[in-house]
Amino acid sequence: MIRIKAGLPCRARTRAHPRGRIGAVVARGIRRGRRKDPRRFRRALSTGLPAVWGATAVTYKMACPLAQQNGLGARIVTSAVFFAVGTGLLLHVRRALARELRQMRKVAGAAQNVLLRPLPPRIDGLNIAAAQLSAERGALVGGDLYEVIATEHGVRVVMGDVRGHGLGALGTVAAVLGSFREAVHDEPELGCVLRRLERALGRHLRERARAEHPSAGPNPDSPVAEEFVTVLLLEIGRDGAVRALNCGHPWPYLLSGARVEPLTRAEPLPPLGPFPLPAELRTTSGGRLLPGEALVLYTDGAEDARDGRGRFFPLPAALAEALREHPVVLPQAVLRSVFAALLRHTRGALADDIAILVLRNDRRTHVPSGARDSDPCGSVAGPRPAASDPQPTNRV
Repeated sequence: MIRIKAGLPCRARTRAHPRGRIGAVVARGIRRGRRKDPRRFRRALSTGLPAVWGATAVTYKMACPLAQQNGLGARIVTSAVFFAVGTGLLLHVRRALARELRQMRKVAGAAQNVLLRPLPPRIDGLNIAAAQLSAERGALVGGDLYEVIATEHGVRVVMGDVRGHGLGALGTVAAVLGSFREAVHDEPELGCVLRRLERALGRHLRERARAEHPSAGPNPDSPVAEEFVTVLLLEIGRDGAVRALNCGHPWPYLLSGARVEPLTRAEPLPPLGPFPLPAELRTTSGGRLLPGEALVLYTDGAEDARDGRGRFFPLPAALAEALREHPVVLPQAVLRSVFAALLRHTRGALADDIAILVLRNDRRTHVPSGARDSDPCGSVAGPRPAASDPQPTNRV
């Protein structure tokens, strides 16, 4: 049996359309255009609306008898018509620009998530919170970099600051972070990780010099000599032992109880870029990060931020105030308190990018680290004991 769907014949439906047969055809065309290619339909709509507004103004001026009169009332009506047309055009342009801005922000947000991936709240027993502010208006990422990754060698952390800020520093940030994310799993020693970062930075600067100065040949003698990166590398073992390598970066603050003090006062190495690393790299011991204690890593933009009178931002005092408000160190609460104090101090006018990373030890017991039997910059000999408190790592 053949069943026919009840309804009016096609011709009857067309005639019954409230806009008549032509209106039905136009409506079907619009629906088909939306289904086939919505972008083409939006593009046609965006170009058609200004034409309609312009045609309205021209038609009124040429065909309306009122527009040909010179009386006061006629002039007022003509001015009102052209004001409405101009307002419509301005609103249309504003909507188009707002749509493009939203699209650009989506692209920038996707780039930020790839470059500076959001850190999970916990990594291998450490509670983590991180945030940054860019000095360039409208930019989501700048010249600051950070990453926390759990490896078989311990939780390894990098905090860095590229010279300059804004979009010009993104290439250097990508080169350093990409090298760190690979090296922390391959290299058993922090010194070898730092050398990998130095080589990656050197390659990036040479490629950038060749792109900016193609006449210098394939091997320019001086890759962008003024570029440098300050880098702080931390390794937190299962027993809470902290080892560090610092190349021109501020030392982190240790939050212990109500005390705020630098992790160490050792002299850092020069920043990466202008000077080669020494032949022998010795890590600096930062003691043990006990359960409940926290480390606050930051870029120098935090302490260099000034108010209207030129006074520097008192970061230790802001951290102490955060501890008074929250006796139990909560990384997220510390971040909110410090950034609120920063914005009050500078009134929102930042001169440099700012990044802050807070790590609190939430481990309940100390597990002694296994003995390291490895060659420098080589592979670790023998298996390692599995972590007793596994947490998701910051790897995609």
